[in-house]
Amino acid sequence: MVVLLARAKAAPLQTLGSDSDSWLLSLNSSNSFSPSLPLISIIVPVWRDDQLAAELVNSLATTSELCEWIVVAVRPGEVLKDLERHGAIRLISCDEPSRGKQQNLGAAVARGELLCFHHADSELRPDHLAALVRVANDGEIVGGAFHRRFYPPRMLWREPLVRRINRLGGPLFGDQSLFVRSGVFQEIGGFANFPLMEDIDFSRRLRRAGRIVLLDPPLWSPPRKPGTWRTAIRNSALMCLFYLGIEPRALHRWYYGQARKL
Repeated sequence: MVVLLARAKAAPLQTLGSDSDSWLLSLNSSNSFSPSLPLISIIVPVWRDDQLAAELVNSLATTSELCEWIVVAVRPGEVLKDLERHGAIRLISCDEPSRGKQQNLGAAVARGELLCFHHADSELRPDHLAALVRVANDGEIVGGAFHRRFYPPRMLWREPLVRRINRLGGPLFGDQSLFVRSGVFQEIGGFANFPLMEDIDFSRRLRRAGRIVLLDPPLWSPPRKPGTWRTAIRNSALMCLFYLGIEPRALHRWYYGQARKL
């Protein structure tokens, strides 16, 4: 059952300036949310990047009324177990690396009104959290994602192009930090247990569920490998094959086999 939280008056979504920390502190002191439930659940799937997840959690000061961290890790190491012992995160162990499965496990124990699925290597600053709070306070929004920030400067031409594609109904990716209301997540069936393309499949169903938003400030994630035309062509080919109905597990085997050659 969806937990109904008292909602503060929603403000227009916008990029916040340097006063975002004080804005969050003001919200915490004046809102009427239940003190026993967080407003936002940040769910982080982890495989072989325990240290990045720990740095992410430690980098963002928040309160238990505003946000909870749920880390779903494949064979979690001591750095994550130590965070759990100190009450900083809720740690869930998963038997296999599958983002769809890991994110569903996190959502199953989440208590927040808004679920945010965030990658361990992506940035998350106070102004990103402030934008999520504003979404949580607007009951007409079912979910969405952040715009993407591109770096280095030679890649900046891609940002307005990707923004336009996103606004026109293009796929939303996991490194954009997909977010969704907890009730809507249940209604659309959560993530498919795919080893690859689970984000594209989920965003397609999320768009059908109601009004979504794309948020600023844009979110930056470091590329796994330096970008090349071969990589871009490979990824585009994978997406086309997925839309044509090729089984995601077959794409997963092909993707990682090709990635080792690049």
